[in-house]
Amino acid sequence: MKPATFPLVKLAGLLSLAAAFAVSSAQAQESKLRLEDWEYPFPEYTYQFESQLENHEMVYMDLFPENASNGETVVLLHGKNFSGSYFQETATALSEQGFRVIMPDQIGFGKSTKPEHYHYTFQQLAINTMGLLQSLEIDSAHILGHSMGGMLATRFALMYPEFTETLTLLNPIGLEDWKALGVPYRPVEAWYQQELGKTAEKIKAYQLNSYYDGKWKPAYDPWVQQLASYLDSPDYARMAWNQALTYDMIFTQPVVYEFPKLQMPTLLVIGQRDRTALGKDAVTAQERAKLGDYSKLGQTTQDAIPNSQLVELPGIGHLPHIEAFDRFITPYLQFLVAHSTPQSN
Repeated sequence: MKPATFPLVKLAGLLSLAAAFAVSSAQAQESKLRLEDWEYPFPEYTYQFESQLENHEMVYMDLFPENASNGETVVLLHGKNFSGSYFQETATALSEQGFRVIMPDQIGFGKSTKPEHYHYTFQQLAINTMGLLQSLEIDSAHILGHSMGGMLATRFALMYPEFTETLTLLNPIGLEDWKALGVPYRPVEAWYQQELGKTAEKIKAYQLNSYYDGKWKPAYDPWVQQLASYLDSPDYARMAWNQALTYDMIFTQPVVYEFPKLQMPTLLVIGQRDRTALGKDAVTAQERAKLGDYSKLGQTTQDAIPNSQLVELPGIGHLPHIEAFDRFITPYLQFLVAHSTPQSN
């Protein structure tokens, strides 16, 4: 008996349908990892680009001044456990002062693409961010980075010094090299298993103890709910793998040794209660007590960065712009105004 055959046209049609179904299924899974049900505070836009042989979408918010523009742009770079949306209050205050504000979600975070495979480096994320800004025809900007975003902001400023008008590091991580201080290397698979074990309760417990000194306010709820929403995706394992890779990036790619190379005006805003340090759970209590001491790291970092100034916030933890907005925004606006170029008439 002859094997069954299909007309070429019909077979091509079936293959096209199969391919279309595969693409739509992938998009459906992807969409559940992109905060579709989460309303951002400002209009969202998408920057499409190719990186590492894959197509990606970087979602960003672009807030223009409420009144007269001062001609200056500020770029806000989020931390690892967040998205650009937690800069709402900061962006509003900047807009009221005439600044245009760009808030991207990095690849692997927020509403942006969660790739199947990606080699995460701070250099790559900086290149992605610069591509977005070039697509918007922005020639220069003030760069602020919080937490992991501080490491990215530092790398961005080192790669693009002429573009970076000022650099602000808001309780950045990476002010010390944990591996050099004895923290053992943790394989990506170990970080992955940790991410797979997350629950909403664990996320809140971590933030309560690590960010807010055991004192919870309803205003902090959204940053638990946003992270926890990813857990409902049937494709959460992809998100967990992205997060594991970024942990490895943070641990293995320190920027602390290059602080003396920064030449632009730099502001350090440091909540003094912060004790964030990657892998401190893997060392002894005696060793742990020496890690993440921001009351000392802020001054050490200011000493290392030329043309820098330090604003210390006693009693404040890892998120000054959430926990004590007024104490953060006042010195930040003063710094920006002092280093902005007056717009010509």
